[in-house]
Parts: sequence; structure tokens; C-alpha cells
Amino acid sequence: MREQGYYSLRTGKHAAGGKLDLAAAKRLFLSIVREFDERGFLQNAFGYECVDAGFVPGTLGQDIHGRIFLALRKDNIWPPWTYADDYSEDDLFDVVEFVFDHIAKPTEGRVHDYSNCGWHTYKADAAAGRTEFRDEVNQVLRIYAEGYELNEAGEVFALPAESMKTLVAATLPIGTDESVGGRVEAARRKFFRYGSSIDDRRQAVRDLADVLEFLRPSAKEALTSNDESDLFNIANNFGIRHHNAKQKTSYDPAIWLSWMFYYYLATIHACVRLIEKHNSKAK
Repeated sequence: MREQGYYSLRTGKHAAGGKLDLAAAKRLFLSIVREFDERGFLQNAFGYECVDAGFVPGTLGQDIHGRIFLALRKDNIWPPWTYADDYSEDDLFDVVEFVFDHIAKPTEGRVHDYSNCGWHTYKADAAAGRTEFRDEVNQVLRIYAEGYELNEAGEVFALPAESMKTLVAATLPIGTDESVGGRVEAARRKFFRYGSSIDDRRQAVRDLADVLEFLRPSAKEALTSNDESDLFNIANNFGIRHHNAKQKTSYDPAIWLSWMFYYYLATIHACVRLIEKHNSKAK
């Protein structure tokens, strides 16, 4: 598939703007799952039927529907070729994550020729299966609605705004304190996780503000006193960190929390690099 898409997508002339609606996303997801099923990627977990042995269970055991209900708390959701037409968006993302957790690429097995029985998997590689499934399903998720992605941990995340993708994907310099990198990554996951609430996003922004607080002593040496003070006024004045009667709490959180998240993330990247530059000069 071309990176920039074909003519109408590349030129912005596509009637739907190149985005998928839910019905199209479900149809394409079903096609992906069917293909992986035909290649034996589901047998390790879901088992298979054999004309000689009957049903040979996988890691999910005999009662697959019971295990799925326990995991998702939902009936009438598996297999997708039976129920996908009725999936809500939440259902679709639940099944995407469930398949990710249980898919595995066959590494050993055989074709049972008798009565066209088919492929039987004996051993499989879960990591390899997840990588291939993630690559395929993300081609659909990224162009569905506002854009989503299945991350390496198997969780569906909302994609950042197009103009902010470079910032969100940027890595901190080598040598950055591990606690800083860990907190930034945790905040990113919390903010963009599918279904994240306003409180989740406020906590993610608060976590980034706490990272800046941690960096503040080092930042004082690299920044002017006015710049250093301004970095913390926004979080303190908008009810993000400390709570007091003078704080502004009537802002629209859906709008302002997004702005504050990107602002703090960019400031952390700038701070870390300024501190790194200052320290290298001091040596």
C-alpha cells in the first residue's frame, strides 16, 4: 500500500476524506481475522476441529465462549464472522485486543490430508503472531473515525492530532533520568488510551506537571527566573496540581486538557534538552 495513498486520497478529493466509518472498519477487521484464522494463527488459543480427533482445544480450553465472557463480560461477540455486524465501537475494540492477546504464528504443525481436514498447529510463536496482527489491524484502525492504534501492549489508543504526532512520538535524549521517561510514557498512555475519561486526562496532565516539578531544581540553573516561574503557573492556576480557591476551574476540560498536555510535553522535552546542554557546558 502506498504511504501517501492513491490519487483521490493523496489529493484530498476523496468523498469520505479517506476515513472509515464503523461498518467499513468492522468489515475490514473481519477480513483480517478470517485471513489469520485460515493461516492457523488462532489455533494455538482457540483449538481446531479434526475429522479423527474431534475438537482439539487450545489454550482457551473447551469452553471458549465462557472464557471470552469472563474476559469481556459480553455474550454474542465471538466468533466475529457470526457477530461482527452487530458490534458497537466498544465491542470492536474489545475483540481487537482479545485477538491480540491470543493470536500466535504457527511454527510447527502438519497438514492433515484425510478428508481435507486441513492444518493442525502444534507449536506457535505468540510474539510473532501479535506483531503481524498488529501491523495488519493498525492499517484499519489508523483510518477509522479520528484515528486509533493498537500499541505493542495490545491496547487500543486514540491517535494524537496530526500536527502533534511528531511531538508525542518523540523520545527523550539518551541519559534522561529513567523516572522522567517512565512518567512521561505513563502519562502518554493514560491520556490517549481508548475511553479515557476527563479525570484520566487530568491525571495525565498532572503527571507531566509533576515531572516538571522534578526537573525544576535543574531547570533553575538553565533558565531565567521568569521563564522557570512561568512553566508552573499554568498547572497551578488551572486546578491541575495544587488546589486552592484562587484557581481557575470553570474552563472546558475537553479543550484545555488537550492543550495543557501538549504544552507540558513540549516543555519537558525543551527542559530536558536545555538541562543537558547546560550540563555539557559546565563540564
